[in-house]
Amino acid sequence: MEPSGTQGVVSDFSRDKQVFGMPWGKAMMWIFLLSDTFIFSCFLVSYMTVRIGTTDPWPVPSEVFALSFGGDPIPLILIAIMTFILITSSGTMAMAVNMGYRKDRNKTFWLMAATALLGASFVGMQAFEWTKLIVDEGVRPWSNPMGAAQFGASFFMITGFHGLHVSAGVIYLMVVAARVRNGFYEKRGGNYEIVEIAGLYWHFVDLVWVFIFAFFYLW
Repeated sequence: MEPSGTQGVVSDFSRDKQVFGMPWGKAMMWIFLLSDTFIFSCFLVSYMTVRIGTTDPWPVPSEVFALSFGGDPIPLILIAIMTFILITSSGTMAMAVNMGYRKDRNKTFWLMAATALLGASFVGMQAFEWTKLIVDEGVRPWSNPMGAAQFGASFFMITGFHGLHVSAGVIYLMVVAARVRNGFYEKRGGNYEIVEIAGLYWHFVDLVWVFIFAFFYLW
């Protein structure tokens, strides 16, 4: 006979029962991503409010984030490459999830490793971008020689928070990939659900970047 009342609730939780057929790990990831959506939304709405409300001239992103390779500066070239890298990483992550459910351990590992490498490349480019703005342009969170002081605060807050997510995601993917390679999940019944959960996180990070790219760099 199933226990009822408080004892029934405790019994259900202790047996790790699934809700509506969804594993706890996936449900918790969705809840985390929902909370993160609110945070990023607040950041972007705050950015738009500050930009619309400031009386000082706002720097033109296509000029601020232009790079020169010996000739005329190319607007947003680094940002375009970074965006391409993240979109490509979404593709490799999707293939990793597919291979995971096919229980192809080798392909799953290499696709996840490729995704982590692309993510690390993105973070490296972002570090270069920060260095250029801080060292060459003199931008600070509290000041900006190119115009509105709020530009620096908005830029470092939004891109820094996203970069932190990408860095955490790279570590997360590397840990899961290492476990896939050494057969950790096969020893636990061959369930590769964790690969899909990691994929949910990574796709979310990529999607957020699309909004940052549109609102911050193109507007």
